[in-house]
Amino acid sequence: MTISLSFAIHMFLHLAVPLAFAALFYREQFIRASLIMLAGLAIDADHLLVRPILDPWRCSVGFHLLHQYWLIPVYVVLALIPKTRLIGLGLVIHIFLDWIDCYM
Repeated sequence: MTISLSFAIHMFLHLAVPLAFAALFYREQFIRASLIMLAGLAIDADHLLVRPILDPWRCSVGFHLLHQYWLIPVYVVLALIPKTRLIGLGLVIHIFLDWIDCYM
């Protein structure tokens, strides 16, 4: 299986954007904030429920179980609550990057 350039860029952004966000807004807690926001990648476990697991032509948002449109407001609310803000930000960033990928 070959990895396309767009997939490589997509995966790079899933790592780089949370790290950059942590560096900009959570400098004093960079490692903690980075790890919690990167935990947002765990929602990609829902890819294991379908075949093929990775389909470059399939939009994740609206298709996969944890990428449903009705869950996006839940992720936003998590980002607004101080105790769940970092995981919420990680999930919102993840969904936003997946949504961008749907249109590229």
